[in-house]
Amino acid sequence: MNHASSLATTFDWPLANEGETLLRQRLAAFLAHNSCAAQLAARMQAATGTDFFEWVDHLVLSPDDETALVHAGFAVDRLLTGPRGEPVLEHPRATLPRVLLRPGRSNPSVVAIKPEFVADFIAAQHLNVLIEGEPRSRYRRVLVASEKGATLEAVERRAYRGFIPAKLKAGELAAIVRTSELFHTRARFAANDTEGFWEARKVQRRALQLVGRDVACHLFFEQERACWEQRNRAARLQKFRQDQLGLGWGNHDHHTYRSSRACFSELIAFFNEFGFVKRERFYAGAEAGWGAQVSEQPVTGVVIFADVDLLPEETTVDFSVRKLPPAAQLRTVGLWTGLHGESFLQAGMHHLEARFDFHSLRDQLALAGVNQMKPFSDFEFLRQAFTEGERWPVSVARVERLVTAGQITREQGDQFIRDGAIGSHLENLQRHGGFKGFNQKAVSAIIAATDPRQQAASAH
Repeated sequence: MNHASSLATTFDWPLANEGETLLRQRLAAFLAHNSCAAQLAARMQAATGTDFFEWVDHLVLSPDDETALVHAGFAVDRLLTGPRGEPVLEHPRATLPRVLLRPGRSNPSVVAIKPEFVADFIAAQHLNVLIEGEPRSRYRRVLVASEKGATLEAVERRAYRGFIPAKLKAGELAAIVRTSELFHTRARFAANDTEGFWEARKVQRRALQLVGRDVACHLFFEQERACWEQRNRAARLQKFRQDQLGLGWGNHDHHTYRSSRACFSELIAFFNEFGFVKRERFYAGAEAGWGAQVSEQPVTGVVIFADVDLLPEETTVDFSVRKLPPAAQLRTVGLWTGLHGESFLQAGMHHLEARFDFHSLRDQLALAGVNQMKPFSDFEFLRQAFTEGERWPVSVARVERLVTAGQITREQGDQFIRDGAIGSHLENLQRHGGFKGFNQKAVSAIIAATDPRQQAASAH
């Protein structure tokens, strides 16, 4: 099955409870056979507030499981095979690990987890092992522990969905390093937003020439996460906790950008150049004054959630391509960008959402002095909550422009200058049943709850 074409055209995402239950049962059997994996799973829970299941890249199961997997919604990927020519199965409408079918002594015979960088994982776990695959190449693999026919591996992917390492071509490593530096050093502050996007497009074109669409996308978001971390204490704390086990941000779920109406179509056009496929488009309209475009890059697996102020009459148009005219009133997203700048440029991402054990992360971060806002989704299949926001200083010039335009009152402006405004969050997310979607009503609630005017009022 072609993963790019398998992204659904309608996005009423199903619950894949049967598929998740089957995989969790197999993982439980694996952990019972492999004590190293069991100890790592316990450390993940206790030290990072994460669920071992969410770190699994793929499992190698017995061919005897194929019928049950297909019945649970998995399908054979006709474009991929495993390293020994094994069939590869995936659930095209769920966030579940993939499965390779191969006879083995145990079932699963292999479980492969996905830290962000395998070298970091080896160092943190004090392993004396060799890595298969060259640094920065498309796929790297390391054998972590093998016990009773059950093998734990760690893999690192770079814009590659297959399972076979390959040597870098001549000049490829230099091109990858150069591209990463281009994104790391791209100009986020320009004379105006139009110039900022123009400069970013120049960098993007150069990156596409150097490494191609998929690798460029992968490297871009590595740097976006790094930029966001610099501006959010909860992000730095949690990244440190995950780095203690050598995991990095291998559990990221989606990256959220807030955009002005003037820049929104330009933002989406930029991401489209990376090969993103549009998924859900939320039209909350009069309910909350916002809209969002969710897009997914089918090779890297990166998901973006792009927010913008939206008027009720605009719910019938594709606002991701239509240039939105100025609005008389700023709603939550527009005011955030008015105070801080574009997420894509000066401000950085509004938040990263990663997958956790919801209650474990909440309790662990609270002990470290990072509290969580009230959950805005609280279902068995989807739990979401922001950490309390990082308050950023606000430019006097930005505030004065908003006051002069009548977008905020003089009193509100003075409060923003004095107290700053909430800038960014870490989002605690837990998915069950492989649920891939979002809850529009719940997102409307958190959009409203993060309006800078409410936050300024609550500071007094």
